Amino acid sequence: MYRVTFIDADGQVTELTAQQGQSVMSVAVANGIDQILAECGGSCACGTCHCYVDDAWIGRLAPPDDSEQGMIECLMNPTTRSRLSCQLKMSDALDGLVVHLPREQY
Repeated sequence: MYRVTFIDADGQVTELTAQQGQSVMSVAVANGIDQILAECGGSCACGTCHCYVDDAWIGRLAPPDDSEQGMIECLMNPTTRSRLSCQLKMSDALDGLVVHLPREQY
């Protein structure tokens, strides 16, 4: 099992566990993280699973592919730390990942 920590816009911290290959989005949805809507179910088509990767982790991730980057550019308040949580898959390399949640998705 892997750990992923969600920090909402008000600073509330929720640490959850995930399985190998499970998306950060599916961890959030399965555990009632309300800020991750996941309207497209993880197909990288809506941007409602937007999160900000913590500064300590941003350099450990592969950059977003063209599809994900295109969706990020359509989001409200994107930054260089913006990612779609449906595209972040848990692995040994991401054990302990920390993501911050936007106040609103649109």
